[in-house]
Amino acid sequence: MRFILLSCCAPCSCAVIKTLAEQGQDFAVLFYNPNIRPKDEYQKRCAENQRVCEIFKVPFIELEYDNEHWCELTKGLEDLPERSKRCSICFGMRLRRAFEYARNNGYDAVASVLGFSRYKDLDQVNRVAHAEAERAGLPYLEIEGRKGGMQELRSSLIKEFALYNQTYCGCKPSK
Repeated sequence: MRFILLSCCAPCSCAVIKTLAEQGQDFAVLFYNPNIRPKDEYQKRCAENQRVCEIFKVPFIELEYDNEHWCELTKGLEDLPERSKRCSICFGMRLRRAFEYARNNGYDAVASVLGFSRYKDLDQVNRVAHAEAERAGLPYLEIEGRKGGMQELRSSLIKEFALYNQTYCGCKPSK
């Protein structure tokens, strides 16, 4: 099965990318994160994600940076906390675009690392992902990125490759 792995950043995805590559999985990493701002922060995260893909010889795809559309979708939700409705809308936007890209480019499924941070609700991500999968007519692959030694691997890879490790999700909603 050929699939897309939607990645939010190198620290969240590095252990999964390494593991999937070593397993010989047929996948490409997709970077579609219009929620990240400012733009220079987006560029840092994109470059680090691309660097991890180069290390593990995994195809890397960067889609458009559409922060204006993201802001329109989340308008009025700026003061909501992490794990709120704003996150569901954000996940939905990004996953919908990932499924669209997958369908239009011959991929069989989509997976993501959007719920791997301790600040995110993995069940929330999976609910939104399965709804988008149904809409797209492609399966969503749930990948484990927190258990089974994945957190430890993630921490060691962040140190080994001196990955830029940001201090916030990406969205800094403005009023």
